[in-house]
Amino acid sequence: MKYKSVFDIIGPVMVGPSSSHTAGAARIGLVARKLFGRQPEWARISFYGSFAETYRGHGTDVAIVAGLLGFDTFDDRIPDALAIAQAAGMDVSFSAEEAIPHHPNTARVRIGDGKGELELVGVSIGGGKIEIIELNGFELKLSGHHPALLIMHNDRYGTIGAVASALAKHAINIGHMEVSRKEKGKEALMTIEVDQPLTDELLQELEQLPNIIQVTKLVD
Repeated sequence: MKYKSVFDIIGPVMVGPSSSHTAGAARIGLVARKLFGRQPEWARISFYGSFAETYRGHGTDVAIVAGLLGFDTFDDRIPDALAIAQAAGMDVSFSAEEAIPHHPNTARVRIGDGKGELELVGVSIGGGKIEIIELNGFELKLSGHHPALLIMHNDRYGTIGAVASALAKHAINIGHMEVSRKEKGKEALMTIEVDQPLTDELLQELEQLPNIIQVTKLVD
């Protein structure tokens, strides 16, 4: 059950015209911005399915760039996002892809600057709700609506248990958790959505655990 109340169906407070094509797209861009940790210098955005067919008319392109600029769904600057991005020196390009997507409202967002790059795939599932289903080649399921941890780690025995113990020590309840890896014994990605705020003290403790490569906090 993806919808818990009538407000999930109606959608969020937003700049229109569409909760799925506009608000959802803005949230995909915003999650990418939060995970990247800063405003990117460039963005390559590919649309699939319904997004590919209607992204100009429904403002999906404008909304996803607004998210990359850090604008939330209700920000009245959304209609001017492309111009604002251009003025800020962000090089943005769009493409409509013919491949059949996992979901009809799918976007692949690749962003970067001189320090690094990030690539994610997001889907807008209606009512402004989204799921991030891929991050830098790792499969995952991230709603972007709850405090979350993305923990890159070496695929070793006891690593997941150590992370879970650290969360329990700080009285953090896990709402959703999954692990994705490309190859046994290599790098893996833990995705953990939680019910309580995530403190800097907890993050520092997680970063010191054996086999942990990187800890990224995503806050609703």
